[in-house]
Amino acid sequence: MKRQFLAGRFGPDDVIEIPSATDEQVTQLQLVAGEKSLDHGIGGALTSLKGLGVFPSEIGIDLLVVAALVHAADTRISRAEQSQDSWTREIRLVVPVSDPDRWQAAARTLTRTLDFLTGDRWTVGFRRRPERFSSLTTPPASLLPPPFDTVSLFSGGLDSLIGAIDLLESGRTPLLISHAGEGATSDAQNALFGKLKQNYSRSSFDRLRVWMAFPDGLVKDVSSESTTRGRSFLFFALGVFAGTGLGSNFVLRVPENGLIALNVPLDPLRLGSNSTRTTHPFYMARWNDLLIELGIGGRVENPYWDKTKGEMAAECANGLLLGTAAADSLSCSSPSKARWQGHGIEHCGYCLPCLIRRAALDAAWGAGRDSTVYTVPDLRAHTLDTRESIGKQVRSFQVAIERLRGRPDLAKLLIHKPGSLTDEIPRLDQLADVYRRGLDEVARLIDGVDTRPS
Repeated sequence: MKRQFLAGRFGPDDVIEIPSATDEQVTQLQLVAGEKSLDHGIGGALTSLKGLGVFPSEIGIDLLVVAALVHAADTRISRAEQSQDSWTREIRLVVPVSDPDRWQAAARTLTRTLDFLTGDRWTVGFRRRPERFSSLTTPPASLLPPPFDTVSLFSGGLDSLIGAIDLLESGRTPLLISHAGEGATSDAQNALFGKLKQNYSRSSFDRLRVWMAFPDGLVKDVSSESTTRGRSFLFFALGVFAGTGLGSNFVLRVPENGLIALNVPLDPLRLGSNSTRTTHPFYMARWNDLLIELGIGGRVENPYWDKTKGEMAAECANGLLLGTAAADSLSCSSPSKARWQGHGIEHCGYCLPCLIRRAALDAAWGAGRDSTVYTVPDLRAHTLDTRESIGKQVRSFQVAIERLRGRPDLAKLLIHKPGSLTDEIPRLDQLADVYRRGLDEVARLIDGVDTRPS
């Protein structure tokens, strides 16, 4: 095991020496393809936005470059191999940026944000981009403002679909932001975007879709990592990157139901990859601190922080459209795991996000009206084995539900388990209540389901 150091490079002639420690393994990440084209989807994102009349700021481009190094490190450094506890890695980045002094002033907030999100120990330093890359964006002299009045993440999931529908129904013109990480997610994004375009053909809303992935073996003799705990940093960075080109202060909307945003551990064993913090209120608050320190005129907000997924679905501004499009959205944590049974890409029906999705649509529409195809369509058909994945999540929910039934007041304590809520003092009672209501939705779904070890 070694501390891992990734150094960003802008072109083959960027050979400035960057000191490293004897206990660090150094990986050079080339950020440029050819003479001057930014690689790893960054150049493509700039080109796509230019076609939409959106020209991100230099600091916005810096942020996406930072996110590329974070994403490379997070997905290509194995936790099992490169940590003393099979989880916590020590990672150092050096990033070429347009304004190193501004970035260095924000470094503490940046590393605090990353440490919380991924559970690792991050160190991030900055240096100036090579001179020929000093300017990466050139807006035309006479520039009409882009038509977009907000930015919203569009993952292909049910919550982001509801977020987009609600914006469009209110007359807003959002720029939707998608990260195409793998095939099933990409297919869901494309299908949903097509239905939105068909339904709101008079709106000028559009989408930025970026593919960013790094090859196995990027870090020599180190395996890749499958947990992708840091992916939301890339997702948020894409949204802010685009938002800096809107010509005014912007809001990046992150549609996520309150139960998932809090992600309270269902039982004491749900640690590590099972306790993600991708939209936790503490993480969102640190993002807003970071934007202020970088001088970026924008904010990130979760408009559904006080709603359960079922409430989001029931209150969707166009329920008819949601009813026809929901089955194309993707919630499952591993939609390809049923291939060994001869199935295609589909929802398993028993992972944590599938259970919350099923409970939500039953709560919103009534049992039996969800047209989503689930590999396990009936949770009550037979006993679920708690030694296998098919029963583990259901049993964990049963434990959490029973714990809260016996002591409803525990909700006010349990919501603090995933992370600090010091930024949310005025909203603590509402957060506890959305946690209780979210578990109540799942409780109705799994009432009578039998779980036991085989």
